[in-house]
Formats: sequence, structure tokens, C-alpha cells
Amino acid sequence: MSTTKVNFRLPDSLVEKADVAAEVAHKNRTEVVKEALQQYFREVEDDEAFKEAVVELYLDDGIGFDALVEFVGRQDAEAIRASKEILDRGDEIAEEFGDL
Repeated sequence: MSTTKVNFRLPDSLVEKADVAAEVAHKNRTEVVKEALQQYFREVEDDEAFKEAVVELYLDDGIGFDALVEFVGRQDAEAIRASKEILDRGDEIAEEFGDL
């Protein structure tokens, strides 16, 4: 699994809690934050409104296909991608039918 270094700000109280949790669990701060994010994503992935918002982002070109797969699964993502391609070609398809 590849990793990316990120830099962001957190309230001091969250950093302190993460450090205490890391010490107790014999982990480092990164592991504690990573596990917290993974837990968050497991929770929101079960939320239908969240999934719908992710699909809307994809349809509006706000995220790529790989990100969509992460949230809805490959099979659903493939179906959504096929639908998007049809939607994106809507005018072209309408013209083709109009020429018949």
C-alpha cells in the first residue's frame, strides 16, 4: 500500500488525546489517526445519503472513478460509470436518433 505524507492542523486537545491513546496502545500518533479515519469511513460508508453524495460528486466530475470504487464498491461503481457515459453522451445520442 502506498502512502502519502499529509500536513494538517488539529486542535491541541485532539493531538493530546491522540498522543495519550498512542502511548496506551503502544502505537504512534499516525497509527491512531489512521485507525480513527478508517473507523469513520466504515461508519459513513453504511450511510445511504453519504453514498448518494459521493455518486453526485462523481457525476459532477468532483472525484475520479477509483475514489468512487472505494466508497460504493467496484460493481456499483461500474454501473454508475456506464450510466455517466450515457448521460455524458446524451446530446450526441439524441442527435443520432434525430438523424434517423
